[in-house]
Amino acid sequence: MRRTHSVACLAGDGTGPELMAEACRTLHSVARVHGFVVEDVHVPFGSEALTRSGHPLPQATRSAYLEADAVLVAALDEPALAGVESELDLRARLTRVVHRRGAFTLLSPAGADSERWTVERAFAVARRSRGRLASVDPDDAWAALADEVGDSHAGVDVEHLSVRDGLEALAFEPQRFDVLVTGQQLSRLLDDVAALLERDGRVVACGRLAASGPSIFAPAEADGRELAGSGVVDPCPMLLAASLLLAEGLGEARAGETLAGALTAARSVGADPVASVRRTLAASTRELADAVLRLLPVSHRGAEFVPEALA
Repeated sequence: MRRTHSVACLAGDGTGPELMAEACRTLHSVARVHGFVVEDVHVPFGSEALTRSGHPLPQATRSAYLEADAVLVAALDEPALAGVESELDLRARLTRVVHRRGAFTLLSPAGADSERWTVERAFAVARRSRGRLASVDPDDAWAALADEVGDSHAGVDVEHLSVRDGLEALAFEPQRFDVLVTGQQLSRLLDDVAALLERDGRVVACGRLAASGPSIFAPAEADGRELAGSGVVDPCPMLLAASLLLAEGLGEARAGETLAGALTAARSVGADPVASVRRTLAASTRELADAVLRLLPVSHRGAEFVPEALA
């Protein structure tokens, strides 16, 4: 029997429904390529749920995300998300940034009691990526923790950076990084610096990683509500969140790699076909997602064995 994963989909209102539709379509396509099944469970959430039932997190919604293997959210700024997070065993924050010169992942603990867990997870992410980890050290204790954990992760190259050097390198040489890990007090600052990277060339998604139970994944930013229902919302941050969900939420690292590779290729081949499609009068959210889906077969490690038709 094929592996089956349950994903609670919290679309909310605004641009959420159209973004979630493309994310789920993409998840099903990637899952089919890699031989597993994703069951997406759609439930009312936030303002939408409040309008329907008088509560932003009705019982059916709570049951869905508590029983799921992972949670996909369309917008990080939905106030009801705080209620979801409070019920889950979330230990670390993860930010994935794809930019013109490459990509990197930033991890930081959600609290002081999850520092070791976060550093362990950062090394695991680095092992599945390019095998390089940069520790931005707020103090000697953090540097010592990174070295101690690193002793059990042979094959991962560790670089220690002061706060000043880390911020400067992230701003001017982001291509040098694979995985960064830092303390809770610095995470927002590093996120802010990452956000200064060229806006037109970057895609950002976030995760809230759980030690047990479901983790949460979402685009870091989305087009404004004024585009809701227009069919021209950029789905790329949502698709990047879906790739994180596959790799870090469902344990399907190769599937996450396939989707992330297709997304990166779609934005870098030629004159950036995703951006080119979006500039045309016929551009639509679905066409943008299609530009990524068409590259799934060639992004797959075993591309020669993947069926051409992924309809």
